Amino acid sequence: MSNAENNKRIAKNTALLYVRMFFIMAVTLYTSRVVLQALGVTDFGIYNVVGGVVTMFSFINGSLSGASSRFITFALGKGDETELRRIFNCVVTIHYLIAAVIFVLAETVGLWFVLTQLVIPPERMTAAFWVYQSAVVSMTVMLASTPFNALIIAHERMGAFAYISIFEAVAKLGIVLLLFVQPFDKLIAYALLVVVVQLLVRLAYTVYCRRHFAESRYRLSWDRERSREIFVYAGWTLNGNLAVIGYTQGLNVLLNLFFGPAVNAARGIAVQVQAAVNQFFTNFQTAVNPQITKSWAQGDLGYMHRLVLSSSRYSFYLMLLVSLPILFETEYILHLWLGQVPAHTVSFVRIMILVGMNYTLSGPTIIAIHATGDLKRFQLIEGSMLLTVVPVAYVLLKFAHISAEVVFITYFCIEVVTQLARVWIVYPRIGLVKRKYVSKVLWPIGKVSAVAWVLPYLAGQVSPGGFWGLCWMTAVCLLSVALCVYVLGMGAHEREMVRNKAKMILARVRK
Repeated sequence: MSNAENNKRIAKNTALLYVRMFFIMAVTLYTSRVVLQALGVTDFGIYNVVGGVVTMFSFINGSLSGASSRFITFALGKGDETELRRIFNCVVTIHYLIAAVIFVLAETVGLWFVLTQLVIPPERMTAAFWVYQSAVVSMTVMLASTPFNALIIAHERMGAFAYISIFEAVAKLGIVLLLFVQPFDKLIAYALLVVVVQLLVRLAYTVYCRRHFAESRYRLSWDRERSREIFVYAGWTLNGNLAVIGYTQGLNVLLNLFFGPAVNAARGIAVQVQAAVNQFFTNFQTAVNPQITKSWAQGDLGYMHRLVLSSSRYSFYLMLLVSLPILFETEYILHLWLGQVPAHTVSFVRIMILVGMNYTLSGPTIIAIHATGDLKRFQLIEGSMLLTVVPVAYVLLKFAHISAEVVFITYFCIEVVTQLARVWIVYPRIGLVKRKYVSKVLWPIGKVSAVAWVLPYLAGQVSPGGFWGLCWMTAVCLLSVALCVYVLGMGAHEREMVRNKAKMILARVRK
């Protein structure tokens, strides 16, 4: 398949993922508002922190998920159907085994931690127990079905994700609305109903794979050589995935221990906003990532390098496009969305959006090194740097008595330094000159970022406030970012492509 055809496939898959994103974002944001109203701040915080404890055990799955995706995509890029079938059977067997191990750990060590260490009001301990059990079941099902998701991504069937994810969003909205009419404890009912939705979603992904991909017909087997390769690969990513759990759920637990469940509620809302905003670039990267891996497998380094550099830059632009109006209007947006806004939420949202901007740059770099399979040095350095987030935050909380906001600022600073380390390690390994990262990524996004905020800031001085003020600021921010990207963030060839595309669209409209 030519690079032009690959680019068309990326564009098509990106469009499908964005249709999915806009629908899911609208439903999810409304669902979050209703959940907060139905549960209240304390129960909402309990749900986030207790579920987070279960997630802490999933760092092993994070490593295996990355390994599954890499080996399946690599075999698909090579065009070896026999190898693809063997790899899939192998990763499914491994995931079943790991799911069993994590289930045992969650029901022993994890349950002890929830019942004895977390700060939970005594009258809500029973509810917290059932939330935890529900989360354990959801995680076990997710672990067992991860290879099927990896297979869909490897085949670039993004339409499947679009339709199934839309069903998931609508189903979750439905169970939230049920909370107002059912007679049981709302927190327990919500947790159990979420499990039902997760089971249906996982079943849908599995059935889709079995109907469309011959290699998904699982047969119980154990391939020692391939299992060893997958475990070695996953082992080198374990450090990095443990770090991810640390700076997400580890920080969540720290906030609970030092500030209580109300701050967990604020953090949960901030993470939801970040996740929604991140969709604007993760959908794009999800469409691009398989091509990065396949181009490495096929030895097309020139195309791979262009994808890594351009996807880093345009992911940042997409993130900035949606983030700028939120950064200027955070307080009003949260009040409009939630009505009741927990303390710390405004500052948490702003910091987490800045963290998300750094994520845009890390994704393509991480996928590139995963494509090579040479992870030892990368994971040791990257994982070790990110693992410092929790101990540094704990020391600052314990001895410097910092605020909750400073915890997130500390995390952001460590993330920025880590991204520079990623480039320093990965680019030479894939044959990409490091100075190109400065000239093709950092310099353009730096210029755009330095200028794009000026016009919205001036416009804010004459904003009417309220809903119309939000509309005004959003329009100004979108115009400012678009102009800055076109003038400062694109090369001459890219601007010419934009002009030609605009002329084609105008010609069609005039007809």
